[in-house]
Amino acid sequence: MARTQKTVLSAQDWAEAALNAIGERGVEGVAVEPLARALGVTKGSFYWHFPNRDALLEATLQLWEARETDEVLERVRQEVDPRARIKRLVGEVNTSRRASRVYLALSNTVEPSFVREYVERVSQRRLTFITDCYAALGLSAERAWQWALHAYSVWLGSLQIRRDLPHEWPTADNPAFTEYLRFLMISLVPPELDRHADVAPDITGAAIERRVSGK
Repeated sequence: MARTQKTVLSAQDWAEAALNAIGERGVEGVAVEPLARALGVTKGSFYWHFPNRDALLEATLQLWEARETDEVLERVRQEVDPRARIKRLVGEVNTSRRASRVYLALSNTVEPSFVREYVERVSQRRLTFITDCYAALGLSAERAWQWALHAYSVWLGSLQIRRDLPHEWPTADNPAFTEYLRFLMISLVPPELDRHADVAPDITGAAIERRVSGK
């Protein structure tokens, strides 16, 4: 239902609309006139809150970081056990298709340059958090970083699959999704970590199959 001219929009309304546009069309899809049409208002509403497009992008990136990093990590921190934190984080970041599309769009953006700065900061925050989770399992700093890098690489790969082969990716309410998360946890948190053994993980296909079958 279209908004009327009497509707008073907030800066966050514009940022939400811009975030949707990024997920659908990339950063280049953030343009004042199309957003105004989608919101059912004139461009004057935009200039009440923002001096230019870059200011809107800044507000949108702030919203994105708060929602997809601050809020997600805060929820995950509620888990006391570090293994449970990793499992919850894996579930959180693999459920939202829109969040995946937005991240890919932002990570592929070159201009304006401050978009890249947001992506790098968010990525570093996420990697640091995952590293801390693995360190809490008893790994050395170096091994924790290696496992975290592995986990983050798996997640980045899942984003590509979602984009390139969306029909292959199960929805969150599909039993196949639960099974996929179980498989991920087998490969991302193998049994030797529970024993606090600071050894190189065996994540070959054969080893994973043995863990799944219990052999």
